[in-house]
Amino acid sequence: MGKRYFCDYCDRSFQDNLHNRKKHLNGVQHLRAKRVWYDLFRDAAAILQEEQTKKPCRKFLQTGQCDFGSNCRFSHMTEQDLEKLSAQVQGEKRLKELQREGADIPPGTIEDWLDKRAQRLSTAQSNSALAEKPAPFQYPPGWPPVQELPPSLQAPPPGGWPVPPSLQWG
Repeated sequence: MGKRYFCDYCDRSFQDNLHNRKKHLNGVQHLRAKRVWYDLFRDAAAILQEEQTKKPCRKFLQTGQCDFGSNCRFSHMTEQDLEKLSAQVQGEKRLKELQREGADIPPGTIEDWLDKRAQRLSTAQSNSALAEKPAPFQYPPGWPPVQELPPSLQAPPPGGWPVPPSLQWG
């Protein structure tokens, strides 16, 4: 059978030889999957700059879905999403400025962060009239696009798979 090459971006494998690997690495599916993967790690400022130059996607705003998904040349972000993203970018800029000025920002531990978070959540729940901090940027629903699993890998429906009458016990 020989060696097999597994592509982490596309989550598929094929026989490893120069022709197959070259064909796969230059293929549209691989290039799209690779772009989607690297887009997950872009900073908020780059995402905001790109989204502000795009026009809104009418299909996505009307139905909440777009046939082009991540390949759409229009923006799938609402005004609220852009405002949240802009607030996140401003917060990151302020933090960088403080670090440049030499402000002493304690690194803290995960326990400190969890304690502060628990206190913030408890005060927010007890007093809902207080204005909440803007939520961090979140991708819109359906982003990144998820591929359908083949039937052999799907979970069984509630109650199990239906048994044909010919296989049922008498």
